[in-house]
Amino acid sequence: MGGLGRETTELIDRAVNRLVWKMGSREREVATETPLVTFTFDDVPETALTNGAAILERHGARGTFYISGGIASSVEPGRTLISSEGCRALSQRGHEVGCHTFAHRKLRLIGGDLVADLTRNTEYLRGAGVEEPIRNFSFPFNAAWPPARKMLGSRFATCRGAGEEINRGRADHLMLKSVEIRQPETHARSLTRWIDDVAAQPGWLIFFTHDITETPTPFGCTPETFDHLVAHAKAKGCRVVTVREAVELLGWEG
Repeated sequence: MGGLGRETTELIDRAVNRLVWKMGSREREVATETPLVTFTFDDVPETALTNGAAILERHGARGTFYISGGIASSVEPGRTLISSEGCRALSQRGHEVGCHTFAHRKLRLIGGDLVADLTRNTEYLRGAGVEEPIRNFSFPFNAAWPPARKMLGSRFATCRGAGEEINRGRADHLMLKSVEIRQPETHARSLTRWIDDVAAQPGWLIFFTHDITETPTPFGCTPETFDHLVAHAKAKGCRVVTVREAVELLGWEG
């Protein structure tokens, strides 16, 4: 795959995702009379902790933070990624820490090294002071890979992709759908319509984003917008929960 261009690889990823959503097993029932909303973060820039986690806490809520140990503390254009101390702080403050692989590569590129990669990420998080079980996963770049499905199902309660849809009825717990919070800011603020939708017809709405800062990357939003979305979810009577809490409420564990 290394010789393929970016557009080609993105087409492959989208085609695989559509196949999984169409053919994947819908073994779990989203049975809830209360609308559930979950805010998740991928890669976890430092501002997801300093701003995102703090905003959730002010509203009496917690989030799920999918961390890749291999890129922790990396400095990239527009963002610095969370450190091991930040991972520990999230855990101590009651947020859920999830797995995003160690290498932060698409699963089809990790290939047969995936088990070792996931084990290495767990070891990194344990070394950082995260004590709770790492039971939920999100696909790097939201790119699923069917050959990994059985193994992922043996290690995790859920896997999260993208999909721009609310999880209702029968759901594929190894390919949960989510809605992205990203630039432009006008688009990000308009995502309250998804909250209105799940409030009117209860299900499980999962958001995902990256950085929360006054000057966000294309994959994040401002603190004001993030606060607006969390406040709207609470005002509409939604229960704001982590992925782990939703899994427990829905009876998907055990």
